[in-house]
Amino acid sequence: MNAPYIPASGLIAGLNRRWARFAARQPLNLPSDRAIVSITFDDFPKSAAGIGARILERHGWRGTYYASAGYAGGTTHHGAMFDCGDLQRLTAAGHEIACHTYNHLDASQVRTADFLADIERNERALRAMGLEAGIDSFAFPYGEATPATKRALSERFTNLRGVHADINRGGADRNLLRSVPIDGGDAGIERAIEAAATLSRHTGWLTFYAHDVQENPTQWGCTPGQLERVCQAVADSGAEVLTMREAVRQMEEAQ
Repeated sequence: MNAPYIPASGLIAGLNRRWARFAARQPLNLPSDRAIVSITFDDFPKSAAGIGARILERHGWRGTYYASAGYAGGTTHHGAMFDCGDLQRLTAAGHEIACHTYNHLDASQVRTADFLADIERNERALRAMGLEAGIDSFAFPYGEATPATKRALSERFTNLRGVHADINRGGADRNLLRSVPIDGGDAGIERAIEAAATLSRHTGWLTFYAHDVQENPTQWGCTPGQLERVCQAVADSGAEVLTMREAVRQMEEAQ
């Protein structure tokens, strides 16, 4: 098993990330009269497809699963990864399958053409695994985007998600939506719970992202109990829980 990839750090990397957040924006007008929450899983591990999905379904909710098909049927630091059966069960249950590139590429470290080719490969692989529904949503692996990839992907997907930890409010950028992690141990879970709690006072679109859901999670994962605590905070907030695809469709229809 390979060690987890760590994106570039330092001054230049930080400036590039900041530039990517402010360039190639596509404003998305959010409703001012209600709060929306979307719960998403990246990569995605079998624990998210099984335990994670069951927790959401107990609340009557559905999630968005960003699939990196190159991981399918294998094992990573997150544990066993999804397979055809997981993909088909989630789709049948009403969850959204979304795109996360085939090889989980860092957009800031490859040519835009190669990044787009890897997305094409991912979609072909998911189709071969039996996915029939359209793929409307995309999440940048590691949250790493560039202005060029934002522009190119905005023509292919209805929404692009990053990992900048905040709630989408006002003129949100549908080409790099903000998202709050469900990880980081007890301190990270408390921050996620507080983000949900603020929705009762200040509406917005809160997207969460998680990875593995297991009793001994990675630093990017959470326990079932921690995910349930976040879900309860969402339920207490009164927010409407929608998949990424559904949320964007409702916003577009309201305009």
